Amino acid sequence: MSKSKRDHLLDVALNLFLREGFHATGIDRILKEAGVAKMTLYNHFKSKEELVLAVLAHRDETFRKWLIETTEATTAPGVERLLGLFDSLGDWFAQDGFCGCMFINAAAEYLHQDDLPHKSARSHKLLIRDYVFEQCRAAKAENPDELADQLMLLMEGAIVMAHVCNQPDAAQTGKRAATLLCAGLEGK
Repeated sequence: MSKSKRDHLLDVALNLFLREGFHATGIDRILKEAGVAKMTLYNHFKSKEELVLAVLAHRDETFRKWLIETTEATTAPGVERLLGLFDSLGDWFAQDGFCGCMFINAAAEYLHQDDLPHKSARSHKLLIRDYVFEQCRAAKAENPDELADQLMLLMEGAIVMAHVCNQPDAAQTGKRAATLLCAGLEGK
């Protein structure tokens, strides 16, 4: 079954936004790359911002699903799963075309807390944090809120270091720090 034109536009826009940025990627560039007419785009999305929000929603869903499935397929609940998040990040960093985090980029390009793409980025990060929190609870952390925040800082820092500083081993550096944070949880 072939992709719908809407899905095709989302995929093309996602790849362009990842590689070139949201503001730097114009509608004409998306249309040319997708091979569709302007009317086709506007039949599916009323504005560029609506397209940006749809791309962010799509990326949120696919990335979170990938992160959770990848981590859970290779780890047992508890400390192993918390540390496995960093292995999953390392796999992501090693992928051809890794361009950093679309949500960090969105928050940087849409600076104001009230900008809808910024809100979408915040929502994504909070959903990831919710998952990390649940894993901290499963690991019987004394303070799962604090541990989740600490692990999120390590994960986000690893993402930035992998992309901005071209350090693909940043995930393993983060994992070593996370191991220290999780010390003592294994016996619970």
